[in-house]
Amino acid sequence: MTQGLTYAQAGVNIDAGTELVEKIKPASKSTHRLGSMSGLGGFGAMFDPKAAGFEDPILVGATDGVGTKLRLAIDTGNVSTVGIDLVAMCVNDLICQGAEPLFFLDYFATGKLDVAQAAQVIEGIADGCRMSGCALIGGETAEMPGMYAKDDFDLAGFAVGAMERDTHLPAGVSLGDVLIGLPASGVHSNGFSLVRKIVADQGLSWDSPAPFDDISLGAALLTPTALYVTSCLAALKVGGVHAMAHITGGGLTENLPRVLPDDLGAAIDLSRIPALPIMAWLSKAGGVAEDEMLKTFNCGIGMVLAVAPSNAAAVKSELAAHGMRPVRIGEVTLGQGVQYSGQLPF
Repeated sequence: MTQGLTYAQAGVNIDAGTELVEKIKPASKSTHRLGSMSGLGGFGAMFDPKAAGFEDPILVGATDGVGTKLRLAIDTGNVSTVGIDLVAMCVNDLICQGAEPLFFLDYFATGKLDVAQAAQVIEGIADGCRMSGCALIGGETAEMPGMYAKDDFDLAGFAVGAMERDTHLPAGVSLGDVLIGLPASGVHSNGFSLVRKIVADQGLSWDSPAPFDDISLGAALLTPTALYVTSCLAALKVGGVHAMAHITGGGLTENLPRVLPDDLGAAIDLSRIPALPIMAWLSKAGGVAEDEMLKTFNCGIGMVLAVAPSNAAAVKSELAAHGMRPVRIGEVTLGQGVQYSGQLPF
């Protein structure tokens, strides 16, 4: 009988996909938590919110990617932490609704599956899940020759969390609420198209020494997005937290108003924001104006909590006990939008 064409000859290696699933099963298993019901390999993934301790849960979903930070990870070959970014971009959004992240699924698409590379990425996703207390219970690996260049891949993440009914955020934001900022770990996962342009315009490569650090520029820029879940969940238990805003694309300027009532705004003292050397370099090297920095990058603050004044000290103490360095950066005011005073520390 004449040997016909195979799927592998068309560029899709099913055996490699099976090998990857087996390789990442230990990583997935390491994220097991109360409520997990099944391992990898099924047609769907199951989770039991009641087993996780919820009596009357409302589910909250979030999905995101890591933008063109992925280009940097691919070009440097350092893909071990971009999975943490992927998890962070999703679970940091969930906590802003008042939801505890329960489980996570990933989508990994590539032109030609490199099992070792994909395993590094997914093991990074598992790291992010463990740090956030959520289970990696499923995902999809798609090998699509003709859609992606051989060495390229794309990532998307999907997280589901839960809260008890009638405990959602934002709720109760009031005039005079204290705005507590949590420092960013770096650029996080937004603004990288501008970052890449600044680096190119400066004639630098990812292997160049970082002008603001003693490591390579690529390594500095790949610092993973901070995970705020455990500290913010602890803050919620203290009480008085009326809103949380994840400072992603759009910066403080666009994200903070999303959690404020229509008749209230925010006053921010920029001089209180902790200095982040990478932000100072981007601003100076790119000649980026302050207002543009504030609506493109996090500028050093990755999460903002609006807290009742009477609870502010206790919330700050709890955040510090969970490894954060909380800073009072302003307050809720009458009006709309964000009004700035002082100057960014760069």
